[in-house]
Amino acid sequence: MSNELSKFEKTFIVWTDGSLPKETYEFLDSRSFSEIVGYYLDELRMHESNLLRIFPQGLEDAEQVKVIVDLFKKLYYNTVEDIERDYPEYEHLLGDRYNLQQFIENLYNFWRGFERYIVCSSLDEMGYDKRPYRTFRDTISHMNHLVRKTYRDISENLMGESYNVYRQVSSGFSVGIIAVNKEWGCPDEYMRLDAIPMVTQVLLYPPLILDPLMNKRKGSFKKVESNPLEGIEFQDKQWLCYPAKVGSLLIHIYFHNKFMSLGCSAANLFELAKSEDLERKPDAIYAFGVDEDGLDRFGCETVFYEDEKNDLLIAAVPRKNDYGYFGYLKKMVLTLHNILMMKRGRFPIHGAMVGIELKEGRKANVVIVGDTGAGKSESLEAFRTIGDAKIKDMTIIFDDMGSLEVDDEGRVKAYGTEIGAFVRLDDLQPGFAFGNIDRSIIMSPQKVNARVVLPVTTIEEVLRGNEVDFFLYANNYEEIGEKEEIIERFGTADEALRVFSEGKVMSKGTTESSGVVKTYFANIFGPPQYKELHDNIATRYFGKMFETGVFVGQVRTRLGIEGYETEGPMIAAQELLKLIDRS
Repeated sequence: MSNELSKFEKTFIVWTDGSLPKETYEFLDSRSFSEIVGYYLDELRMHESNLLRIFPQGLEDAEQVKVIVDLFKKLYYNTVEDIERDYPEYEHLLGDRYNLQQFIENLYNFWRGFERYIVCSSLDEMGYDKRPYRTFRDTISHMNHLVRKTYRDISENLMGESYNVYRQVSSGFSVGIIAVNKEWGCPDEYMRLDAIPMVTQVLLYPPLILDPLMNKRKGSFKKVESNPLEGIEFQDKQWLCYPAKVGSLLIHIYFHNKFMSLGCSAANLFELAKSEDLERKPDAIYAFGVDEDGLDRFGCETVFYEDEKNDLLIAAVPRKNDYGYFGYLKKMVLTLHNILMMKRGRFPIHGAMVGIELKEGRKANVVIVGDTGAGKSESLEAFRTIGDAKIKDMTIIFDDMGSLEVDDEGRVKAYGTEIGAFVRLDDLQPGFAFGNIDRSIIMSPQKVNARVVLPVTTIEEVLRGNEVDFFLYANNYEEIGEKEEIIERFGTADEALRVFSEGKVMSKGTTESSGVVKTYFANIFGPPQYKELHDNIATRYFGKMFETGVFVGQVRTRLGIEGYETEGPMIAAQELLKLIDRS
């Protein structure tokens, strides 16, 4: 049996070849269990806990671990009376049964208080790689049962009575991962990445509640003139690769164990590449969590680089607490996507797109452009709320980032990037939030800017290519005066370009910005770094939209105005439905 336990911050990771304990005696006898007990005792000592009084005075730290593990083995199979009769050396430990029971209860809670991951590797020869569900069944489900059973049996034998209420909580691991080595034609300059296992299967036990190190993003991503991965070391069993399908692109996301929760959360946002996808070279590489001082030479710690020789975009962020936020993973990946789209002549969009079919039969594809907090996702939520009465079908094409392309017939079509959404918990309508909670990853629910990552669409919808009917800027900062309309259509491409390029938004505090701010095309993720290229693309696409009759305008969501946080997007959605009905 080959298992190894790693601990990072509030995270436990077990690396295994698939041969996990099948019986309680194997579990209690494992090195990993003793290590967990050791970590627990260290915390009790740090807090000078009264629970340590169960041990005889003068017992060394290592001996405390051995004694308590041995007692657990006895308690699993025997009653307290039997142990007191046959094993007098445990008399002191059993002297205060209530205190010992609290010790056991708190050990169980200590383990469950961590984010717990199991990574299975070297599975090909066991046949698991062809039948991944078998791996998950034999590891996650079995370990959940085994840990619960061990805890209950030891507790009941100690107290001499059974529980009246049983709670089937996830006691073993929250997330299971199959990660194996894959050949992907790695260029010589990146051979140190070749040994990092690639995630091929993920099993989540949602709702998964995580508490990342940070709950807010700051700054932007800087283009640099030398490779940020040069000289960076990637230690064994400290990194995994999540190969993500980002729209039509393949991006290898390498993440350090310190950011394990964020790397695994990508499974609810980006489609996991299949084996056939991995046969080609990726379009970009992102190393999330490199050495803390590895990027100091750039004067910026969120950087990307164009490797023209290998036709790759390379990005990196350091392994610092300040970057322990899912937004740094998501937005850097989308920055790489946007750059590649511009280089291919597409127009990157920071916004949301939804296809709406009314019960009366009219259809429209609506793109709402805007910065964080402008009301993109909130407007989609408003559509859901009023959908039963008026909407026959609603398809989310993208929730945060997409791109436009002019097809061979001159039509403007839109494509997405993500299969999921990363949204503020407060902005979800209660019915939708609770209806989808069983698929969600919830981040920092106790903090401002609590977030949810949940799947909202399919890769087929993302890649389909949908003709654009409405192209609207989300204006969240203006009231509705006598001369203003909730939805205003622009008369010329120049007028539209002025509003869209100015990118005004009332910040809601999800980044470090506050008040009304301006961002070039409401999109700091690529366009400002390639402004000349983007200007030419934007001018061409706005001209094409006016030429082909796309409704180009702005929608006043009023999301940033106090008192209109819910009502504003709702009224805007109702007005848009009226427009669709008249179109």
